Amino acid sequence: AGEYSVMENLEIKKYPDAILRKKCEAVEAVTAQEKRIFEDMLFTMHTFKGIGLAAPQIGLVKQLIVADIGEGVIKLANPEIISSSGSDRMVEGCLSIPERAVEIKRFYEVMVRGLNEKGERVEIEAKGLLARGI
Repeated sequence: AGEYSVMENLEIKKYPDAILRKKCEAVEAVTAQEKRIFEDMLFTMHTFKGIGLAAPQIGLVKQLIVADIGEGVIKLANPEIISSSGSDRMVEGCLSIPERAVEIKRFYEVMVRGLNEKGERVEIEAKGLLARGI
């Protein structure tokens, strides 16, 4: 489902593209291909001035995300929220819904588990803006 192609590198899928609602496939292992996808996702996210990007937003049905709020880059495969607390309201935008920002209530703090770019299982505690980004 969705072979990776460099041609899709900078194309952000826009709502209501069906790929944005598809259930993504888990990543078995972080291979050279996933590492390249992470780098292309980061480049794309930074190009469009985002703070977070998921693989479906560039046309891939894989459980891959990247985030960067200026405190260090996060690259995760198979991200899963394992705990959350608090709530926060903030106006946010989405690269897949350009020129639209709405106030959204989200958890203030989350603990996310996944595989990092080295394929190691990690847990990341995120608060505030980073919790939104991932």
